[in-house]
Amino acid sequence: MGMARSLVGRTLAAALALLFLLSVAALSSAAPPPSRGRKLGFFYTRTRGRCTPQYWSSGREKWPRMLPRKSTVSRAFGSRAIGERYGGDLTVWESTAGVVGGGDAYGRLVKQASAALLNSYARKGFAYSAWEVKTLLIQALASPQAAAAQADRFAVANEACN
Repeated sequence: MGMARSLVGRTLAAALALLFLLSVAALSSAAPPPSRGRKLGFFYTRTRGRCTPQYWSSGREKWPRMLPRKSTVSRAFGSRAIGERYGGDLTVWESTAGVVGGGDAYGRLVKQASAALLNSYARKGFAYSAWEVKTLLIQALASPQAAAAQADRFAVANEACN
């Protein structure tokens, strides 16, 4: 009985080793996926699209006339609640640069919403219209959970835009 167990154990170990080697060989011979203009990082892929907050804060493109760089967030989004939350002197450029919030849900919300508003003016076919961005931002101020969820939705739209 002991000899049969050791034979089964060796056979199982050999089968697992063979399976592992075959899977490694299959993965190494597979063609890499198309990169679509993305630069691959060591552990992740970082997208630097033309619609992200980082892109708009870089100054590589002229801003839409409807929303100059020095516009305040409260004036751009048209709500006193936004001015009270972020301060009356925070500019749209500062919000895309990530100057506000320190990474909290409300800071991410205004950063992504500012980029989405710029995209709604500058990019034909963007997922949201300007009034939708403004309305969704104001609604998301209700709670940190709503702000985080809406910031994520704006981020997806900003990343998907060209």
